[in-house]
Amino acid sequence: MQVLRRHSGLVVFVCSFVAFIALSFAACKKTQTREAAAPPPPVHMTAAEAHQRMMDLLHIKSLRPGANPNDPKSSNYVNYNEAKANPYPKLPNPLVLNDGQKVTTPAMWWNARRAQIVQDFNEDVYGFAPKDIPSVKWEAKSVTKGVEGGVPVVTKHLVGHVDNTSYPLVNVNIRLAVTTPAEAVKPVPVIIEFGLDPEVMRKIFALLAKRGVKLPPPPKVTWSEQLLHKGWGYAVYYPTDVQADNGAGLTEGIIGLCNKGQPRKPDQWGALRAWAWGASRVLDYLETDSAVNAKEVGVMGHSRYGKAALVAMAYDQRFAIGYISSSGKGGAALYRRDFGERNGNVAGVSEFHWMAGNFLKYAGPLTANDLPVDSHELIALCAPRPVFIGCGTVKHGDGWVDPQGMFMAAVAAGPVYRLLGKKGLEGSNFPPTGTPLLNDYIGFRQQHDGHTPAPNWPYFIKFASRFFK
Repeated sequence: MQVLRRHSGLVVFVCSFVAFIALSFAACKKTQTREAAAPPPPVHMTAAEAHQRMMDLLHIKSLRPGANPNDPKSSNYVNYNEAKANPYPKLPNPLVLNDGQKVTTPAMWWNARRAQIVQDFNEDVYGFAPKDIPSVKWEAKSVTKGVEGGVPVVTKHLVGHVDNTSYPLVNVNIRLAVTTPAEAVKPVPVIIEFGLDPEVMRKIFALLAKRGVKLPPPPKVTWSEQLLHKGWGYAVYYPTDVQADNGAGLTEGIIGLCNKGQPRKPDQWGALRAWAWGASRVLDYLETDSAVNAKEVGVMGHSRYGKAALVAMAYDQRFAIGYISSSGKGGAALYRRDFGERNGNVAGVSEFHWMAGNFLKYAGPLTANDLPVDSHELIALCAPRPVFIGCGTVKHGDGWVDPQGMFMAAVAAGPVYRLLGKKGLEGSNFPPTGTPLLNDYIGFRQQHDGHTPAPNWPYFIKFASRFFK
């Protein structure tokens, strides 16, 4: 016992030392495990490198060039001659199943044909969205009261934080501003505008001013004031918060987050689907806002955002109405047409990120005539909900978006609307400039000016008033 007592201090020391070594080893091993599990940073490529990588994956050596709007002597000078605009006049039939069976009932559309069309758009045009996209948590940043266009309003500023625990190296935060009439006695309809980032707008205006370009004066009554005067509200959402508008950004944003910073596969979604996904998350929030009638929420986009707004309408049936302005190729204009922008432009380095990588095939080894779908079927996916399609004139600079091609697509979507008990766009003759077609479930108007949505806003609101009471 005495020996044991004499050495008890030594025993305690030895035991403590062994425990220390064991804990240190465990901590070291845990640190090594964490380091081994640390995700790699996002792959960084230029847009040209990302484009070439996709070409290589698809075994494409070259693409047909897009239209050149600047050099009349070039072999690929843009075509604005209607006589040369229809190399592939026959469109896919939206009411014929893949096995050749005709769709004759609404049940056949909803249970079979609609899903086939969505599948084709996913595979070859816009890409598949992941099944496990991270959730969005909306955070209220501020609530302000004010007056806009003589109408007392309440504006809520929010940020939607996308859960990035699966890949912390990519952050996606979605800004949103929702403005509603302060004195409304019941929930109001709201139109979501796909907006340009204010900082980008400032840079564009500064660049134009530097070049001596004089911009037209703003309208006396803005689009948002027109909505408020109607008793409705509006929301502004910035799509580039969700996904950058360039090919170099495909390993970041929501696409990069879902791919953990790795480049996408040929059938994965592009920016248009991602921007549309963002609009759907905005609608998720609006469904929780007591000031908003979530059954009467529409989307509005112009130019590239017109494309995204139409994609949002087609893929999310909760949207009640759409104002699709000057959307062109990738939106309402027919791919099989050759007027203004060509598929080669959309498949090129500057725009390919909008689409699935597989879309490049149709500007290379394949043609637009090989596409299993066309844009009239994208409009048909909106049925039986109302859609208003607007554009400007060729003379004033909106020929690039192919006004006639968008009208033709709208007409060709009509049979699906009629099958579902609604009138599409009746008649096949392109209307005189300035003539509004507002009596059916597909509206159309070509305004007298160029590439701007402003002149058609009053007509969209008149059109929407038939459905929002």
